[in-house]
Amino acid sequence: MPIYKTRPNAESYGHDIGILLIDCRTPFIPGDVGNASTYAYPVLFRTVPDVTLERLIEQGDLTLTDKVIETARALEDAGVTAITSDCGYMMHFQEQVAAAVKIPVMLSSLLQLPFIASLLGPDQAVGIVCANKRRLTPELLEKAYPAARLPVHVTGLEHCPNFRAPILDETDTLDSDAIEAEVVGAALDLCAAHPAIGAILLECSNLPPYAAAVQKATGRPVFDFVTMTDYVRAAGRRRAYIGNY
Repeated sequence: MPIYKTRPNAESYGHDIGILLIDCRTPFIPGDVGNASTYAYPVLFRTVPDVTLERLIEQGDLTLTDKVIETARALEDAGVTAITSDCGYMMHFQEQVAAAVKIPVMLSSLLQLPFIASLLGPDQAVGIVCANKRRLTPELLEKAYPAARLPVHVTGLEHCPNFRAPILDETDTLDSDAIEAEVVGAALDLCAAHPAIGAILLECSNLPPYAAAVQKATGRPVFDFVTMTDYVRAAGRRRAYIGNY
């Protein structure tokens, strides 16, 4: 048997991915980044104090950086192999957190943009469905996709009432069927307006539950927080191949 030693600051063991949660009160349904049943491996959640929707999305408050770093370091100390978050707008802190820890950091689903673009032909484009289009600024996109190879077309859900109420306004009730219809409708409208779209990225961490419906309706591959997290987790927990030859 191996010899094990206590890890300082660890309260429990065996977690693969650490997830930074913003300080909000949204129902996290199965498939959501904030729901542990979404994953086929153990995850560890930590809420970042004071990182609210208002301060992060509406204000882009970079004075929160130290609190994000402190919480990320606590996850690293707990033994996770990589760190993600539950908001695409955490892209604001990607570089700072990556520099502060020694494990992979993927705070935003937007980090997949260069990879998605590399999969597509030169005449295609990438479509993004996000929580709030106004706050997905060119500057924020530039952080994730600095040398844009293909055009990016964005649509937001901030005017969709069934999405906005529980996700942006933090009411206590979520109608997943109604939200799915809004998300699928937004994706279809985006593809109709920009037929060159060859793949879709769902920015918001609350949108993975609807990815299958979007993929079926649009016929495009759909990427989100979960595709990113699964990919990085697989790289950090490789398995040996043993079988007949």
